[in-house]
Amino acid sequence: MDWYFKVLSHYATFHGRAHRREFWMFTLVSSVLYGVLIVVDKILGWQHGGLSLLYTLLVLIPSLAVQVRRLHDTDRSWRWLLLLAFPVFGWLALLAFYSQHGTPEENRFGPEPKSDPEGSLTRE
Repeated sequence: MDWYFKVLSHYATFHGRAHRREFWMFTLVSSVLYGVLIVVDKILGWQHGGLSLLYTLLVLIPSLAVQVRRLHDTDRSWRWLLLLAFPVFGWLALLAFYSQHGTPEENRFGPEPKSDPEGSLTRE
């Protein structure tokens, strides 16, 4: 959960780099929370998803920010997010980018991120 809160604490930070673990743990926790909220919406009888829609709107900016920082870690600019406009091919390409190791040294987007929120562990 530390990774999830780390991303939320950098709510609209689009500069710098995000470690793979930071990105994937945020994605995992966010997906689980979204799934739980969909179930709660169904239990409450809300057809169009009140809670899940609200959650989606609340995490939209941090989600985009962590995606941009993750692309920065692989030495790519935010413009690669435009691949989201191309179903399947674009999504698979971004999935591949998100899964790649980041550059092991400082790149044009900043220093190498640490592998834990406190910064006490070294990169994998």
